[in-house]
Amino acid sequence: MEIKTSKHIKIKINSQSGSAMLISVIFFLFISLAIIAGLVGPTVREFKNANLNLDSKKSYFLAESGSEDAMYRIKNNLTIDGSETLNLDSSLATTNITTISEGYKQITTLGDVSSYQRKTNIKLSTGVGLSFTYGMQVGNGGLIMSNTATINGSVYVNGDIVGSNSAKITGTAIAADRTAEIIDQINDTGTPTDVIQFGTAVNTQDVAQSFIVATSDIATQVSVYIKKVGGPSDVNVRITADSSGKPANTSLATGTLSASNVATSYGWVNIVLSPNVTLATNTTYWLVLDASVNASNYYILGANNAQYVSGLAKLGQYGTTTWNNTNPSGLDAFFKIYLGGVNSTISGMIIGQFGIGNASAHTVNNSTIAGNLYCQTGSGNNKSCNVSQGDPAPLNFPISDSQIQTWKDEAVAGGTQGEINLSNNSTLIVGPKKINGNLILSNNAVLTVSGTLWVTGNISLSNSSQLKLSNSYGSASGVIISDGTISTANSASFSGSSTSGSYIMVLTTSTSSSAINIANSAGTVILAAPYGTILFSNTASVKEAIAKTIIMSNSSTLIYDSGLISKNFIGGPSGAWRLDGWGETQ
Repeated sequence: MEIKTSKHIKIKINSQSGSAMLISVIFFLFISLAIIAGLVGPTVREFKNANLNLDSKKSYFLAESGSEDAMYRIKNNLTIDGSETLNLDSSLATTNITTISEGYKQITTLGDVSSYQRKTNIKLSTGVGLSFTYGMQVGNGGLIMSNTATINGSVYVNGDIVGSNSAKITGTAIAADRTAEIIDQINDTGTPTDVIQFGTAVNTQDVAQSFIVATSDIATQVSVYIKKVGGPSDVNVRITADSSGKPANTSLATGTLSASNVATSYGWVNIVLSPNVTLATNTTYWLVLDASVNASNYYILGANNAQYVSGLAKLGQYGTTTWNNTNPSGLDAFFKIYLGGVNSTISGMIIGQFGIGNASAHTVNNSTIAGNLYCQTGSGNNKSCNVSQGDPAPLNFPISDSQIQTWKDEAVAGGTQGEINLSNNSTLIVGPKKINGNLILSNNAVLTVSGTLWVTGNISLSNSSQLKLSNSYGSASGVIISDGTISTANSASFSGSSTSGSYIMVLTTSTSSSAINIANSAGTVILAAPYGTILFSNTASVKEAIAKTIIMSNSSTLIYDSGLISKNFIGGPSGAWRLDGWGETQ
């Protein structure tokens, strides 16, 4: 386009420049909008993500709350169903409790907040449990069987096994060399005035106590007065020589302190040693408790100051030269050293069947063995001694003084009452409870146990009376302790709950030669007399027996249930539910 002025001056205008300006403005506008959108979009997404994250966290903590609520109820034996719903702030947590196997539970909780879900999983167990590897376990007093008495299972005896008149053990029979009952060295003056804590750190991992024996003899067993905090691991127990005032790095004899035998309150725990090493007089030795390190799970030994004149305690780490004084220095642990022991014998027995079932003892005489015969000397047997194995070592009892005291404490916590005497079809539910006096059931009376019982007197059942666990025990087992004798007669019986695998353990602290007397089938019961004698007669039958001495006669029978290999008892150091695992699964 051209424009003519009065002076005939021509001005030429480019119309395309306006278009370019407009395009630039529009382009700039789009860029600005894109930038604004780029800024606003992430901000909106961040707000949205923040809300989603908040709902997700709410869902997780809601699931945690449901799991913790279920765990609290289970651990404290409160009522809880297999499925529970928790409502918090209009949101739901659904918890399912599943029994995986005996003594193991799984808690699964799904938290749901505005359809955003998180799931947690907790695994609980009732601890290690008592280990009943053998149908019968007997102490120094030995096992005596006569008149076709039979044990359907295996037997471990820290003493002799003597049979007559077709006495039979269908499994393996082991007669270990007897541990001594003579305490050569001891420190147990009064109650502990001090403590020695070990297993918490490297410099306090292990504890050692020096001692000097009064008589030269073999060391067979030690005892320590101990308690635990949390759930520590087993402890390696060692006897060592002295090395410049410290434990040597080589063990003369060893044993295992089982964590399951130690309670959270003080109690004596016995540890059998092997091999049998002879200790000399006028020589310093060390008792070493070699633990693992865990600041939350450890042990405490009872101690006093300068009461044991023949030694002292130190803290350190076995296998090193690092051993230090206790704090305060000069402490002595509460301990016992047992010396002496006698080679054990099996005689007059039928052992094993169908080619299975070994016999093992230092001496085996006049016996018929289906499997292998391991002995150093023997005569009158159906096969010669296989001398390739040494004498079997004594075995620790699966029940310790510490556990017994814990069960007693549980009973006391439930209150105290006087003697119980039920007869003529009477019924009663009781427990946990300490009973001052006797517990007598007769003539079809039924006593249902709802918690641990401690009877200070005798327990007597007769004439079809029953002593049984409450159904609330489920597949778990329960405990009754007596300080007197226990007897059954005329079809009286013990039983667990109505759930398969539940047993009742009846234990006496009596030292009597008839601490437990079973004259008939006693039912699904575990009998324990760690300080006394159990007598079986007249077709008596039980599931498991533990005693210092056991005498079986007149066709009495013990039928070992393989399920007893690890029984979990409600209450006691083995019965408390503990956390095995905790994590998020969804």
